[in-house]
Formats: sequence, structure tokens, C-alpha cells
Amino acid sequence: MKAIAFVDYENIWASLLERSCELTPKQLVTFLHQYAERTNVELLAIYLYANFDREEFWRTQTTFESTNVFTRHVFGKNNYASTQLRRNAADLELMLEAQEILLTRASTFDMFLLLTGDGDFLSLLRKIRAWGKVVKVIGVAGSVHHTLQPFCEEDNLLQWILNQKHEIEYYPEHDLERGIQILGTLQIRLPYVASTKARATLTEFLGRSILQVKEFIRYLLKENILTEKEHPDPNLKIGKTKIYLLNLKNTKVQDALGSLYEEVLQRQIKLILD
Repeated sequence: MKAIAFVDYENIWASLLERSCELTPKQLVTFLHQYAERTNVELLAIYLYANFDREEFWRTQTTFESTNVFTRHVFGKNNYASTQLRRNAADLELMLEAQEILLTRASTFDMFLLLTGDGDFLSLLRKIRAWGKVVKVIGVAGSVHHTLQPFCEEDNLLQWILNQKHEIEYYPEHDLERGIQILGTLQIRLPYVASTKARATLTEFLGRSILQVKEFIRYLLKENILTEKEHPDPNLKIGKTKIYLLNLKNTKVQDALGSLYEEVLQRQIKLILD
């Protein structure tokens, strides 16, 4: 049986995050190929839809593309203002493309796999069934809309991830010196260090996951190594943003910065005066 998979990535990712599981591109692709092998299905294509401008999905589009996943970047609501712009854009793009493939290449696929828990896809699933195709929904237990339950596989992404090798326990203090130096360098280079920029940079240069970096930030705030404040910026639609500042009175910060200390101090003074 030949299959095509459509992935509502943000829906799946957010449902797992609510259960403290961070879905990586590698995990998702591995799951789909293992599913295909286990069910004796030939998986010909994977189409994945998401707003890749989201901080959490930074660089994931490239990772997916490198594993032969067809990605569709669909911009969603404005990240700086609650405009709710194109709120259901990814859903609409997925439904339109699935129907186009159904109408133009109906003989190519026998099965349509849909990874989501969103009940808005019910009409699409009914249409696919009406064309004589097999439809399977794979979601996260507890987050699949009741209207999709008749189409659901017993496979559930949450249990599959939990059965995988657990991520090594993370100790934020192990990244303390390097993390302070990264944030100090950012303060020197930029007019201010926005929280989103700080998390993205720490993720890249510490080689940690997004959840680990968030835990690291929480640790810095709790230990009074880092402070956060609102900063006015007329270039943003909402006119302000959240920024991070190293606490230069903290001896751990002073020791980690070393020769960078004076330069960071001058940048903070300039930021406060401005």
C-alpha cells in the first residue's frame, strides 16, 4: 500500500510540549518511517506545514528538507502584536494541498496519513474516504478531537516518544560560565538583548535544546545572575519588548566575563541612559 503523510506540525509539537516532551525533526521522521515499516506501507512523501518564523522552529525547516520532507512555510499571527493574522493558515494550506493531490494524483496513493489532533480536518478526511482511500490519523493521546477518533490509529506519538531513550538530565550550572560569556558578547554587539534573541543564540552556541535553554534562563533568573525588564522600541508594533541584562554585581558574572566585564558595563550604562 502506497501512502502520503500530511503533518500539522505546530499542532503536534504544541500538544507534546504541554506534556513536557519536545518533538525534534529527527524524532518525527524516524517515527513515520518506523510506522511505515511496521504496517508494511510504502511511504512515498511527507508534507509538513508550520510557521517556521517561530523561535521554537528555528532551523528546523532546513533539517526537515535534508531528510526529504516537503516543508510548507505558512506565516501565522504576528509575533509582536496580537493581530491573529492568518490564524488557521497552516490548516488551510494543508487541506488545499491534500485535496489538490487527491484530485490530480488519485491513483498514486492508497493511504493518507494525517498527523494532527485538530477537529477542523474532519471534512477533509470524509472527502478522502469518499474517494475510496484509506485514512489514518495519528496524534497525541488526550489532544485528538473526538470527531477524529474513528480515524485514529492505536499508535500515539506521546507514548512512542516516552518509550524512546530519555534525554540526559540537564544541569544548568554546567553551562553557567559559557552562557554568561555568550550573553555578555550579545550585550556588547547589540543595542539590547531581546529575550527571543538570547534564547536562540544560547540554543545555537551551547548546543542545547529549546527546553534546556528555557531551563537555563530560569536558573539564571532564580540565581540573580540575569534580570529581565521591558524595553521601549518604537520600531516594534507594540512599542516594547522584553530584554535580558546580566547582573554585573554578581561575582559569578564578574568571574565569567573576565576581560569583557568593562565593555559590558559600558554598554549597560549607555542602554540605561538612552
